Amino acid sequence: MADDLSAVANFLYEAGTLKQTRRTGWWMAGVRDPESVAEHAWRTSLIASIIAELEGADPARAAFLAVWHDSQETRTGDVNYLGRKYSPTADPRDVTADQTAGMPEGLASTVRNLIAEYEAKESPEAVCARDADKLECMLQGIEYKTQGYENAQRWIDNSRGRLVTETARRLADELLEHGSLDWLRAALGEKRD
Repeated sequence: MADDLSAVANFLYEAGTLKQTRRTGWWMAGVRDPESVAEHAWRTSLIASIIAELEGADPARAAFLAVWHDSQETRTGDVNYLGRKYSPTADPRDVTADQTAGMPEGLASTVRNLIAEYEAKESPEAVCARDADKLECMLQGIEYKTQGYENAQRWIDNSRGRLVTETARRLADELLEHGSLDWLRAALGEKRD
């Protein structure tokens, strides 16, 4: 292989920092140890594939967009909405260009194009991935509220109100109707309360 993969190796270590990077908005809701950006991106990708499949878009592409959507936060951190009021956020496309510098051009171009597509909010897959981001936040809020963090209701309501696709809105309604352990009851064959 003629391509130098040292920049790719560096990026893989860099990406690993997202496993320790906390989603800071949850601190305002009183959550002491909120989910990491990596945890959020994983479930967002899963949700994106589901929404895309049900919306008639490409589920693999939507998941691909979602898994990369917060990758820039290795360099910027997770800046919550209040923080953005005081500190302008870097353009994700610019951060991605820096992150992919030195990578084999085909790979770098693919990643830069993914981020550009996500940020443009125009393709069906980008719309599904963006809805998945909001739906995952809503779902996490429901789980935090179940754990006693009543202030998470603001995130639940705000996320629900920003959904675009019919599938995401319908899924949000279902999530709000179910308890966080209904899946376990169903798996065990127990009746829902």
